[in-house]
Amino acid sequence: MKSLATLGLGLGLGLGTLAALPVLAQDAYPGKPIRFIVPYPPGGPTDLMARLLQVGLQTRLGVPIVIENKAGAGGNLGSGEVAKQAPADGYTLLLAASGPMAVNPSLYRSMTFNPLTDLAPVIQISSFPLILEVTPKLGIKSVKELVAPAKAPNANLSFASAGNGTPQHLAAELFNSQMNIKMAHIPYRGAGPALNDMLGGQVNVMFDILGSSLQYVQAGKLVPLAVTSTQRSPMLPDVPTMLEAGIPGYEFTGWHGIAVRAGTPPAIVDKLNSTLNAIFQEPAFRKKWEALGTPVVGGTPAQFGELIKKESVRLGKLVKDSGVTLD
Repeated sequence: MKSLATLGLGLGLGLGTLAALPVLAQDAYPGKPIRFIVPYPPGGPTDLMARLLQVGLQTRLGVPIVIENKAGAGGNLGSGEVAKQAPADGYTLLLAASGPMAVNPSLYRSMTFNPLTDLAPVIQISSFPLILEVTPKLGIKSVKELVAPAKAPNANLSFASAGNGTPQHLAAELFNSQMNIKMAHIPYRGAGPALNDMLGGQVNVMFDILGSSLQYVQAGKLVPLAVTSTQRSPMLPDVPTMLEAGIPGYEFTGWHGIAVRAGTPPAIVDKLNSTLNAIFQEPAFRKKWEALGTPVVGGTPAQFGELIKKESVRLGKLVKDSGVTLD
């Protein structure tokens, strides 16, 4: 008959082995392909960011990164899938945009998920201004020249956006509010389709991420009027800020990050965070990233979480004050 000491030792070893299993599982992460959900269509700036990150993640993690574009409801469709349907195991990443993460809870009457509780922040990846641009056929060269016809009784100006609640939408609504004008909102299912109709002349005005519009501005297909940051962009040093263009107090920036479903093991979140921070330190990657119109950001999961909380308050107030409603 075994002694109590022997039984205790065996039990202790058994419990120790069981306790070690989750750690071993996390150490083995990742062991299969990872889904990367982009809540907007292909071709827009959010999609371009994901495709740049895809290469670095595959190289450093050693597994395929499969991008899935799940557009709809201002980014809520894809974001909600990660928040409510994906397992909390780190095998589904979300390209978390400021719209669904901080704006939509104040914009939509009902949402299927709560960004603050159903998603776990991993890292902030961008912080970008937008550029106010118009089609050449308008013959407008400055912000003041845009405001004048927009205030006319028969004004029929319209602006394109990547969808309700997106930075492109809110930047234009803030402009409408401060200038006391009402350009009609034409929401699209992403920045790519919106930009295509801008180039085709179906809409006249757009606030867009600089990186996605730069080539068309440089080719003369779009006319830049101002950037929404407090300082000029080095990519277009001759384009004034909104303040320089005569719009006092106007400033607007958007942002992106990576998130996973809440409840994902902290060890996996930390591994993703350290991997992405390492990618951001690569000079070749930084050059490509900055060409999108945003600096490299990085940081900790906690820092990104604090940004989401603060921006939920700030952008929620903007929604309320400017009277933005769903079309």
